[in-house]
Amino acid sequence: MEFAKNIVLDDGKLNDEKVLKREILYRGMNGKYVERFYVSPTKSYVFKPLTNNGQLGKEVWVNEHLLSLFPNIYPKMVSYSANHHDPNKNWMIFEDLGQLTHEFNKETVYGVTKLIAWWHSLSIDQLVDIPLTGPKPPIEEILTEVTLRKNEFIKQLPILDMEEKNIDHLFNILEQMEFSKELVLSHGDLHLGNYAVVNNQIVVLDWEHTHLNTPYWDLFHVIDMSHPIFPKQITSQFRGGILKVYLEHVNAMVNEEDFIREYHLFSAVFSIWMIMLILKDLKSNEGKWSKEQLENQLKETVSSLKQCLNSLGQE
Repeated sequence: MEFAKNIVLDDGKLNDEKVLKREILYRGMNGKYVERFYVSPTKSYVFKPLTNNGQLGKEVWVNEHLLSLFPNIYPKMVSYSANHHDPNKNWMIFEDLGQLTHEFNKETVYGVTKLIAWWHSLSIDQLVDIPLTGPKPPIEEILTEVTLRKNEFIKQLPILDMEEKNIDHLFNILEQMEFSKELVLSHGDLHLGNYAVVNNQIVVLDWEHTHLNTPYWDLFHVIDMSHPIFPKQITSQFRGGILKVYLEHVNAMVNEEDFIREYHLFSAVFSIWMIMLILKDLKSNEGKWSKEQLENQLKETVSSLKQCLNSLGQE
């Protein structure tokens, strides 16, 4: 895109003299804004500066080396600057897909689950230089932290309206098992804000956290990962339907019963870890989310945890 040199200034900011209009889409973790900008009354693009300094250069790499293997389910990158010495001079310009709809409904979630099954079926042997770590610790580290803080979590059970016997049952199971070591290509951060429907087609956004991980990672983010500004409601029946769709479309030899059981264990552990983080944010009251948003996120996460514990209790 030839005009990119004039659209973006040397300091990595949009040039207002060349832009007709700007619209903030969202704020990144480092405070920088992703924006829609217009170069004419009818032509617009999306400007994305580096929104997380720890992801320097990663999204450009994914777009150039990985997404070319994918069907048309992501916004195309049309220009970028990758300055590895100055994070402020890193930016990307994407095609503007238009108005995105983030709705947690059966049609959309089943659709994105089929896409997950597709990229989980890719051979990782041909994927060189893919990162091995994502934006959060691996499940083994999360489990270690949750185990060490078990008594601390148990003290919170009265305000969470949960029973200690269910938590004890979970940890009794965890003491006798290990999570699968199978690795697949993972989007890494597939919460409701990172997939959407536009013009009746599902699109998947923000691939900067792509890495190798367990199949449960992407599934958890779609099914049970809560988000302060993208609330959703999940039920045990809906969760079961999503997992069934995944297993019907993934190209892998798995035991359905074992896979579903391990997913519920994964989700329970991750949800406890999330609850502890949310409670910490509520106590500090210093984050980017409002108290109401965090309380809703906490309620959603506790609901997911209770459902998974209930499923595990029926063994």
